[in-house]
Amino acid sequence: MAQAIDMHCDTIMKLYREKKEGKPYSLRENDGQVDLMKLRKGNYLTQNFAMFVYMDGTTDPYHTCHEMMDVFDAELSANSDMVMQVRNAQDILRSRASGKVGALLTIEEGGVCRGSLSALQEFYDRGARMMTLTWNFENEIGYPAALAAASADGASMGLKPFGVELVQKMEELGMIIDVSHLSDAGFYDVLKYTKAPFVASHSDARALCPHQRNLTDEMIRALAERGGVIGLNYCASFLAQQQRDAMATIEQIAAHAKHIAKVGGIGCLGLGSDFDGIGNPVEMQDASGMIRLSDGLRKAGFHESEVDAIFSGNVMRIYEEILR
Repeated sequence: MAQAIDMHCDTIMKLYREKKEGKPYSLRENDGQVDLMKLRKGNYLTQNFAMFVYMDGTTDPYHTCHEMMDVFDAELSANSDMVMQVRNAQDILRSRASGKVGALLTIEEGGVCRGSLSALQEFYDRGARMMTLTWNFENEIGYPAALAAASADGASMGLKPFGVELVQKMEELGMIIDVSHLSDAGFYDVLKYTKAPFVASHSDARALCPHQRNLTDEMIRALAERGGVIGLNYCASFLAQQQRDAMATIEQIAAHAKHIAKVGGIGCLGLGSDFDGIGNPVEMQDASGMIRLSDGLRKAGFHESEVDAIFSGNVMRIYEEILR
């Protein structure tokens, strides 16, 4: 069974909110789509845990992000028999050798930096190794796909001057730039102002489903030529033109995988479930059901080595190249 690296889940946000509400919560075992027991059953090598800060839901996103990181740190400490924080590929190999799941800290919403490179450095020092530049709100970095797609000026809504500074600083630090949620113009600005591979941690193919969160074929080719990776998202409305609460099927996920591989090559494919951040059911149910996805990819025509590349090999290459 292929080992998995998932580039995006919102589990820490879920636990953080439950803590705020005084409810019992645990990374070890919970009623969500990701916990340590499910990750172990699903044969995960590493799970990226996003600190997702909802900008309309907080008066101080910088402080909220640090609070989420406190939850992440506490849960890893409380469950050190099953999980360890990883910051680079060498750490991931050490976690595998010790029989533990690797936990990579990421950020979803660059607005937590409040326009400050010093804040970015602080988050990096706490272990953040990937950041999604925007969510669905404009911030100091740039504009989201949702806003640009609805605007007559969308073609000019790329990175702002601070955004250019930030992505270059991320590249200097060895922090992975994530363009999921970013406007199309922002995507091309990242391509213009950086040199290293970057990722779309949880996006699909726009040719199969015309959602602004998905990548066009031109984007897929450009990202692949840079050496980047696209994490397949299990959100139903990204996979097909259907209701947000529809079932996301393995066949739909495999169809996007086949299209992306055809356009950009097998080397640009990875996993980016968006577990605990999507409201729809998924045919695999949760992180424990990954064998069903690997079987589905084989049924769709992917060879064993290609399934291994999609599940972890391609993302590990990015980690080996960028993370320090």
